[in-house]
Amino acid sequence: MQEWIPVSTSPKGRLVLAAVREFGGRPFDEVTVTELAAAAEVTTGAIYHHFGSKLGLYVFVRQDVERRLLDRMEGAMAAAATTSDGAAAVTAAMLVGLDFAAGENFLRILGDPPPDAGRDRLAELLSRSAVPPSPVLGRVLAAAWRAALAAIAEGAPPEQARAALAALRPHPPGGA
Repeated sequence: MQEWIPVSTSPKGRLVLAAVREFGGRPFDEVTVTELAAAAEVTTGAIYHHFGSKLGLYVFVRQDVERRLLDRMEGAMAAAATTSDGAAAVTAAMLVGLDFAAGENFLRILGDPPPDAGRDRLAELLSRSAVPPSPVLGRVLAAAWRAALAAIAEGAPPEQARAALAALRPHPPGGA
């Protein structure tokens, strides 16, 4: 659970909003501390004061954005599971997640693997939801989902990325 809810007028809140915009649309390495501070109308020292580093700010923002993504994907899975098989529910979740990430311009921040290689919440969700549950399949689906975001970020039409994900629809063993 998030311990702090940003108030957009506070320096910390303005930094978070600026970071969401900048990291959402550009790779981490291309965003500078100076640009973040200027976009938030604060000094670079505010980044270090509130988050310790650019990476600390990125991790904070990514966790928030990722939580919003996973909430939507879990909701889509729950809704689809009542009317279709588990594989279709996973596909529905991946498509809802893609639409969310593209619509909010979170292509880069969600398209990159998590900075802390120890935990990939998207892969975990897809692993638990796969039919049958499979850690390897979850990792493969998460990588494919991120590749679809990267393709959109590089100029591919979103409908082509959606079609590619839909074509990956995982089937239960023995399914056609």
